[in-house]
Amino acid sequence: MNESSETHKREADSEIKEDLVASKKSRTESSEVGLDENAVKVVTFHIEADAAEDKGSRHTMEDACVVLLDASLDYPGNLRCAHFAIYDGHGGRLAAEYAQKHLHGNVLSAGLPRELLDVKAAKKSILDGFRKTDEALLQESAEGGWQDGATAVCVWVLGQKVFVANVGDAKAVLARSTITDGFQDHSDGVPALKAIVLTREHKPIFPQERARIQKAGGVVSSNGRLQGRLEVSRGFGDRQFKKVGFIATPDIHSFDLTDREHFIILGCDGLWGVFGPSDAVDFVQKLLNEGLPVAVVSRRLVREAVRERRCKDNCTAIVIVFRRN
Repeated sequence: MNESSETHKREADSEIKEDLVASKKSRTESSEVGLDENAVKVVTFHIEADAAEDKGSRHTMEDACVVLLDASLDYPGNLRCAHFAIYDGHGGRLAAEYAQKHLHGNVLSAGLPRELLDVKAAKKSILDGFRKTDEALLQESAEGGWQDGATAVCVWVLGQKVFVANVGDAKAVLARSTITDGFQDHSDGVPALKAIVLTREHKPIFPQERARIQKAGGVVSSNGRLQGRLEVSRGFGDRQFKKVGFIATPDIHSFDLTDREHFIILGCDGLWGVFGPSDAVDFVQKLLNEGLPVAVVSRRLVREAVRERRCKDNCTAIVIVFRRN
């Protein structure tokens, strides 16, 4: 065996060991979900989720993430709540870490429903939680003399309802079967899954964002950036750009979980820079069908992005799987 072959064998062995360790140390847990007793059909399933990250060719890691299967913390109520989020920092990691520590608590404090689910109230609490987090972050950054910013993609699962909120260019992609009950369409019996992008990117070059920025007195330069510098038009922090149209107001989307929803992939822009939505869904589906733990699947997804597809940016992904009982 030549030196090159030996090197590749050592790398392969190391990766297998890493995957085994990841599956044993996974934060994946089970959480039961079902339709209420008044529904016609009861769909019961549990959630499994885990995250993986790699700094790519960057010198530092500026992403932060959250995986909480039971995210109700000390707040009362019987409605189960799970929360997942990726914060993609730029100009430093401080804004991403601040949002990681405080956003979910601020959303709960703003009144995220924990009993009878009220969609309008849930969306308002998420909106208020984003605003409160950004205001406190801006104050802390001013006192600390730092100007870091962060985009965000967040998911809350409240009973049978899923809420997705985002600012910036991090994305959430849902894998949904093309027919009810998820059976068939492929000849091998594997359900055909459609990739559905649940988020809307916020970039200065998009007409709606450009108009808002210009109304605030900001400029979208010929390079498509806010004031010639920022590639995104919404996010946490970046206090030097707040007066020229950079806001932390999220887009919020909600939908009901049925037997057609299989999994959600959350990713920073580094992941989606080398993976298309359908491509990522196919990649994850194949690994899940092989029976691999979610922790291993998320690691393989990030590894593929960085090592094989040459993602140069920080790369973070969360895979959230809905398994039927």
